[in-house]
Amino acid sequence: MYKDILVHIPTERPMRSAVDGSVSLAAHLNAHLDAVAVGYVATSAAYVMEGGGAAAAVFELERERAMERAEAALAVFRSEAVRAGIRHACHPLGSIPIDAAGTLGEMARLHDLSIVLQPNPTQRSFDNDMPGEILFQAGGPVLFLPYTFSGAFKANRIGICWDGSRLAARAMRDAAPLLARAQEIVIITINETDASRGEASASHLARHLGRRGLSTRTASLSAARADIQPTILSLAADESLDLLVMGGYGHSRLQERFLGGVTRAMLEAMTVPTLMTH
Repeated sequence: MYKDILVHIPTERPMRSAVDGSVSLAAHLNAHLDAVAVGYVATSAAYVMEGGGAAAAVFELERERAMERAEAALAVFRSEAVRAGIRHACHPLGSIPIDAAGTLGEMARLHDLSIVLQPNPTQRSFDNDMPGEILFQAGGPVLFLPYTFSGAFKANRIGICWDGSRLAARAMRDAAPLLARAQEIVIITINETDASRGEASASHLARHLGRRGLSTRTASLSAARADIQPTILSLAADESLDLLVMGGYGHSRLQERFLGGVTRAMLEAMTVPTLMTH
């Protein structure tokens, strides 16, 4: 069960989706919700620290302004959390991006679930980088909310993106608290005849989930590699799915590494909340 949840509240882009989605989920699960917001200090400002004295004072001023931006974002969250009557805490940070990523990763490792907002490819912002960093560093499930998301989060109809891999299995296990409450579960396979079958096939997954009292059905699809992500989202729309569950492939962007192809495409064009595990 998710009883201890972390949410990253953006400071450089609209935050409403993250606030509404996280607060509604925490209220539904009667969970504690920690909100963290980062006011970013420009990397160039950190270099002035080497000058000492007046230069250090400039850096401190930049950090104070960054903290103010973080506090302002958290004020919006706090208002909604109080209104919903959930247990919550706020954590403002003023930091350069690489340090913020490390701190957020450490915080995420201690929580049952982390909630982040889908990066917006049309905006240049460090807030676009933090969700991926949390995914890579958390060691647990990360719920991505589309930046177009509105209203209360629900997970009545869930799709499990299954390819028999370790990451798909980890994501499926990490989603167990939501799967147990779902009204319908669809196991989604793409080109399963080309993927690993045997003991990790979709039919065997359905049988094992059935032993947990979970009723499932399987949607087996075919698609070229470049079309996998749109095929999944098309099915999600046709099935009115509330949530997708999938493995998150790739490496840290801040460390000059990159997301896997399908994972990257999903984050760029996400239309439904998606729980990922790396």
